[in-house]
Amino acid sequence: MQKAPTARPTLPASGVTLTHPDRVYWPEDGITKQDLADYYAEVWRFIAPFVVARPLALLRCPDGIHEACFFQKHSWHGIGKAIRIEKDSDGEELLVIDDFDGLIALVQAGALEIHPWGAPLADLDRPDSMIFDLDPGAGVGWREVIAGAREIRARLEEADLPAFVKTSGGKGLHVVVPLAPKAGWEAVRGFARALADAMAADSPDRYLAVATKARREGRIFIDYLRNGRGNTAVAAYCPRARAGAAVSLPVAWEELDGTAGAAQFTLRNAPARLASSRADPWSGFRKAAVPLAVSGRGRG
Repeated sequence: MQKAPTARPTLPASGVTLTHPDRVYWPEDGITKQDLADYYAEVWRFIAPFVVARPLALLRCPDGIHEACFFQKHSWHGIGKAIRIEKDSDGEELLVIDDFDGLIALVQAGALEIHPWGAPLADLDRPDSMIFDLDPGAGVGWREVIAGAREIRARLEEADLPAFVKTSGGKGLHVVVPLAPKAGWEAVRGFARALADAMAADSPDRYLAVATKARREGRIFIDYLRNGRGNTAVAAYCPRARAGAAVSLPVAWEELDGTAGAAQFTLRNAPARLASSRADPWSGFRKAAVPLAVSGRGRG
């Protein structure tokens, strides 16, 4: 008996009007503003948990990736109504979205990259994730990046911490830890720094824990600095403002050997990959969260 095809999920619709939907954002790839909105409709159910109800930093390129691009953390004239403006305890503006309309309002504003905080708006001082960004220098092969990610995972598991991995959409990999929001920023950053320092001390010919470009060649910089209050990293399922329109895409650990590089998944092929995957490799991300303070080396 032939197996019935899996029903295609109903895609969300937005009430936000796109002006100039044919504006080309990625010229080499022919990807337009409308294409980006369509992509987000396809992946909304996956990306929503990582961008909704948390402060966002945006890389805006209103006229495409080869024109002026700039980071934006505060509101601007003509900001869409679906983008909420909040303030932290110091009175600093925070940009937040609550729904699919908010995401499409970001598309309308030319926000090609979305970089969320590692903490939700409801609890800004206790992060719910920790990230290690493996940034390879010149001469470092992709297999070495994979090996570095696996070493981080092994060290995290020794500390009773879960580890998930995604491509960066650039050159490297991001290893991300879901946390129960108990520890503050200082503790999380301190743990991340200690792990990066230990790897650099054990294998100084392979890893760096300092952002020194002069020493980067042939080594992987383990960037733990994204774990500070207000620091950000590109969201899972989000594209990058670079030629090729690569996406920072979650993968399963056992898939890594079959990947060709950090920019393998793109706006064009990511939806088909997600549709054909037997399971979302990050479906258990939040359920896996544990408090840093009660996890092995994370005690304190």
